[in-house]
Amino acid sequence: MLFRRRFGFSPPEKATAEGIVGIGGPLDVPTLQCAYRQGIFPWPHTGLPLLWFNPDPRAVLDFDDLHIPERLARRRKKLPLHFTVDTAFATIIASCRTAPRPGQEGTWITPKMVAAFLALHEVGDAHSVEAWDTEGNLVAGLYGVTAGGVFSGESMFHTVSDASKLCVLFLVEYLKERGATWIDIQTMTPHFEMLGAKEISRDDYLARLAAAQAAPLVLFDKEPKPPIER
Repeated sequence: MLFRRRFGFSPPEKATAEGIVGIGGPLDVPTLQCAYRQGIFPWPHTGLPLLWFNPDPRAVLDFDDLHIPERLARRRKKLPLHFTVDTAFATIIASCRTAPRPGQEGTWITPKMVAAFLALHEVGDAHSVEAWDTEGNLVAGLYGVTAGGVFSGESMFHTVSDASKLCVLFLVEYLKERGATWIDIQTMTPHFEMLGAKEISRDDYLARLAAAQAAPLVLFDKEPKPPIER
């Protein structure tokens, strides 16, 4: 409640039809930490103040529902990729920023967003997965934020077909080993729908988030520092 009062976030039930719960405010580590722990994420729109969202419905991927299409399973066996975690976060977010997006002009990953998430990575709350080929070239990756035991995916890129999907499969196995059972993907995409993601109500999502935060899991080797107080 303190965070909402200081930074102007609305309670989820008072969100707009688009899921907007805040406009403007600082894009810094304390704000991001507190936002993600409430299921809120920033989504810049050109020509508007910074918008903060808590959408309804919310898209999630339950690991028990993971579907690996036959073609992707074959690619998984044939592509000689090596996966790492948190070894090239800055490069991953920069590559996501410049990745082509058919039908879209520009990107929501603005320079200010890059700087903010780099800072969030430094305190252990933002993480990346990298895929490398046999020659040591970075060919795909993704990044996201931990919100007290839940991973919230942000963006991904690839230069080799299907490599970003294989990053997701690696992430699922990585998080399963650490006790996680699902990831937050915020809004549905064809990519994740193909993998078995589904939409749930915002109330269900917030209940899941609270339950995960009540059973703290260490999802990454670099443990996050406590949220910074304002």
